[in-house]
Amino acid sequence: MSGTSAFSDAEKLDWLRLIRSENVGPITFRDLIAAYGSAGEALKALPELSRRGGRVKPLRIFQKSAAEKEYEALKKLGGELSCKGERSYPRALAAIDDAPPVLSALGHLHLLARPAVALVGARNASLNGKRLARDFARALAEAGFLVVSGLARGIDAAAHQGALGGGTAAVLAGGLDQVYPEENRELQAAIAEAGLLLAEQPLGTVPQARHFPRRNRIVSGLSLGVLVVEAALRSGSLITARFALEQGREVFAIPGSPLDPRAKGGNDLIRKGALLVETAEELIAQLSPMTEPPLSEPEPGDFRGAPLAAPDETLLAKARSQLLSLLSPSAVAVDELLRECQFSTAVVNTVLLELELAGRLERHPGNKVSLLAEGA
Repeated sequence: MSGTSAFSDAEKLDWLRLIRSENVGPITFRDLIAAYGSAGEALKALPELSRRGGRVKPLRIFQKSAAEKEYEALKKLGGELSCKGERSYPRALAAIDDAPPVLSALGHLHLLARPAVALVGARNASLNGKRLARDFARALAEAGFLVVSGLARGIDAAAHQGALGGGTAAVLAGGLDQVYPEENRELQAAIAEAGLLLAEQPLGTVPQARHFPRRNRIVSGLSLGVLVVEAALRSGSLITARFALEQGREVFAIPGSPLDPRAKGGNDLIRKGALLVETAEELIAQLSPMTEPPLSEPEPGDFRGAPLAAPDETLLAKARSQLLSLLSPSAVAVDELLRECQFSTAVVNTVLLELELAGRLERHPGNKVSLLAEGA
């Protein structure tokens, strides 16, 4: 687990309001907390920040009444809200750049204290692939690992089934109260009872295509490593594997027949450096050293604190002009912007915050940003 203290209900409501407000994503949220010290103060600053970024229309800020309604509905469902910085929040996930500031959870939160392993693969999995996923998951759970997946049909579902008696967590693409796919309704209910359901999206959110990559980065972020059981060359499982590499996690793959299209993705991962495993014992042997204290994730701290000193407005004006000239619709690394413009990190982050809140900037994986063609 991460953090050192529990949040008050008032703080949780402020966090919900901030992350649900228009144009506020996980990285923007993090930078706002760093700049203003608390979600409450950041909420007050949003209108002026978006105006300075060039926004004309008022920014839609999530209302307190809406946050209270969501929070009460979650508690009525039997769920909990875990904020980054609380003990209940998973330490491994807290270490990634775009960790969700809040997670809705239903089930046994204490399972997140275990070292986690993600099992992912094809939705149209073969019988052998499903059997392997169940067998690997069962062995991993018996060895004390939390088995994480995305509750999709095929390999995901088989992994959850195999680990259900020993410890499994499912990350949903939609809200905790949404079932997708329908065929996994009973399995989802069983995981809520014996394991753990996690969701970044609010209750009532029906999964859409854009939600699945976001779900996948949580699956990998929770885990020491990702095992790909079966995957075609164009597969969501390979997106999860890519996220794992970007997050500094290990990627494992079970080899398959070159005659089976569902093996091509995993075989290609092995060709590119993923660790080949054929038995659960091999995987456990690879993972076990990662659970030792010297290799554990660093303590991320409370994620709350004193606000940073506000940059000088004259300096900000110069930075806005220069950064707008450097940015384009093609994504560029924030580190490259910092090297090129020679302004401080605080100044650059403030201008990027302004532009994003104004609807003129888009964030990309790998701490990259691009300028949107049209503002809000």
